[in-house]
Amino acid sequence: MSRLAEYMPAADPPARIREAERFARDILPDVSRTFAISIRFLPGTLGRAVMTAYLLCRIADTIEDDGATPPARRGELLEEFLRTFDDRDTADAFPTRASGLTGDAAHLALVERTDLVLVLFRTLPPRTRERVAHWVREMGRGMAKFVRTYPAGIRIQTLAEYREYCYYVAGTVGCLLTELWHEHARAVGKREFERLWAKCQAFGEALQTVNILKDIAWDAQHENAIYIPARELAAEGSGHETLLSPAHLEENHRAVVRFIELARTDLDDALEYILLIPRRAIRIRAFCVLPLLFAYATLRDLAGTRAMLTVGGSVKISRREVRSLMVFGLLAIVSNGALRRLVRRVKARPFTPVPAAG
Repeated sequence: MSRLAEYMPAADPPARIREAERFARDILPDVSRTFAISIRFLPGTLGRAVMTAYLLCRIADTIEDDGATPPARRGELLEEFLRTFDDRDTADAFPTRASGLTGDAAHLALVERTDLVLVLFRTLPPRTRERVAHWVREMGRGMAKFVRTYPAGIRIQTLAEYREYCYYVAGTVGCLLTELWHEHARAVGKREFERLWAKCQAFGEALQTVNILKDIAWDAQHENAIYIPARELAAEGSGHETLLSPAHLEENHRAVVRFIELARTDLDDALEYILLIPRRAIRIRAFCVLPLLFAYATLRDLAGTRAMLTVGGSVKISRREVRSLMVFGLLAIVSNGALRRLVRRVKARPFTPVPAAG
């Protein structure tokens, strides 16, 4: 037996693989509409690898976000989840072990069929499987660290800690995707990979930063988590305990403005990452460009509102703009100049040339 064969997991029955494929396709739009749109552009094994990796990351995220489960238990579950990559028995038993979690119904439905996601994981080529496992482990261990550091609910203290958190939950994704591009796309050779690698963390972290900003109120109210650093709020005369206080709205907004500027810089780095993807890899560009455009539009709206700092407040771009960005974003991906012009337009004002549906 070859050394490679020695580490190949035994094949799952074809019927179970088909069941896993159906489950993944069906659950994906429920756990992320944006990702479900983008994944359609990635072909074959690359698409399967990215979809599987996304679902694995979402399982880890669901465990981390469950504020009702004691931190010690969440830390244990995260570590047990990471062992499922190497142990089929642990994988099959994990849904039962993770029962009792609370959170979004679709996310819980995903956790309940972790075993099926791991069936897909075992169908990936050995090198792909190894890199997916590596980066999901890096993410999961970082999540476990923060869960245990803040047992009463995550309360980020400093800008450095904020950056560390963003690396674990999103920078790792940028690294994983870039390795998958190199492995599965001929257009992303060694030279292209090295250029992308220099910016891949920024690509992942940029999207996470915008999500943190738009969900400030939601995270504080529903997940007992505050990611705006205490030190930055204190410098403006506020703090975590008054983050959603109407009496401190302006102080809180001044602190958040700095993070809006950080997010804008991160998004510009993420744009440069996409522009470095060879135009021959058009499907990869298509996968990357829509989330970036949605993030630019959301950040533009964040800069003009304080809704994310009010109880029940939210920031969401219109469905019409989403449709317009889908159309014009895909048209622009073949030209770096066209994509830069589209980004400048989105930064300035809502982009809605496509007529509203209905």
